[in-house]
Amino acid sequence: MTNLSEHQTFVGVVDAGSFSAAARALGVSKSHVSKQIGRLEERLGARLLQRTTRRVALTEVGQAFYERCARILDDLQEAELAVSRMQTTPTGTLRVTAPFSFGLEYVAPAVTDFLSAHSKLSVDLDYADRYVDIIGEGYDLAVRIGRLRDSTLIARKLAPMVPFVCGSPDYFARHGVPRTPEDLRQHACLLYTLQAGGSSWTFESPEGDEVSIRVEGRVQSNNGDALLSAARAGLGLAVLPDFIVYRDIREGRLQIALPEWINRSSAIWLIYPHNRHLSAKVRLFVDFMLSRVATNPHDFALSDDEIQAALARPA
Repeated sequence: MTNLSEHQTFVGVVDAGSFSAAARALGVSKSHVSKQIGRLEERLGARLLQRTTRRVALTEVGQAFYERCARILDDLQEAELAVSRMQTTPTGTLRVTAPFSFGLEYVAPAVTDFLSAHSKLSVDLDYADRYVDIIGEGYDLAVRIGRLRDSTLIARKLAPMVPFVCGSPDYFARHGVPRTPEDLRQHACLLYTLQAGGSSWTFESPEGDEVSIRVEGRVQSNNGDALLSAARAGLGLAVLPDFIVYRDIREGRLQIALPEWINRSSAIWLIYPHNRHLSAKVRLFVDFMLSRVATNPHDFALSDDEIQAALARPA
């Protein structure tokens, strides 16, 4: 006889990546999770998971079974939500994690407006530039920036994110303007220490090819606003996202270099567990954020016309 709790436990283990993390997320003991998976595999007569000391991986049969189970559990969750959504006022605490600069500047004001409209909700907002395991650490939702890792989590694109190579007019006057990524080897560069690849900057050529250049500089930081201050002071060139530099570019404190090498494949994302875990409060906040950005698309980014105007200014 089918035991739905075994299927829920199995999907929970795959999503969390380990028996321990699944146990924490499900609010049960690790031994209970292990027994549930063991009974499921015995009943099916198939090995679903390959265990190691720290992680689990799906077998080929397990992958196919997981996809079917996830869809079925999603449908059940959606059926329950359809019944209860209009009768239930979202309550409780929404735990959100966001990168420091974007979170402080844009998520925090949005949370204020969100709570004003929903008096029975509260928000625990954590700023962290590190990669956060939202299931293992108990978050409902994360804001992430850049390219996403492969994951079973749901990702909703909040807005595009364009990184610019920026420098102050004074810096360009003293050191010249790089015309190709190779020229950056002769420039002082401001390094973001949490960037994948360390001191290698990756660009997209006009033909669509990726080009990585190793750069050096005297200033490095794990925070984009710190690099922004250094760039304003003429200490070097920085690669910074538009939501950090758009005001400085608009007002001429910073200028753009290498515009034809801009990599446009990054974005700002809302990340949350699969729909079976999606409570009304998470759904409400996701819809609120998407609507907010759709209504005010240039609140934290440059329009194409503004980019062209900035490029027209001599660097």
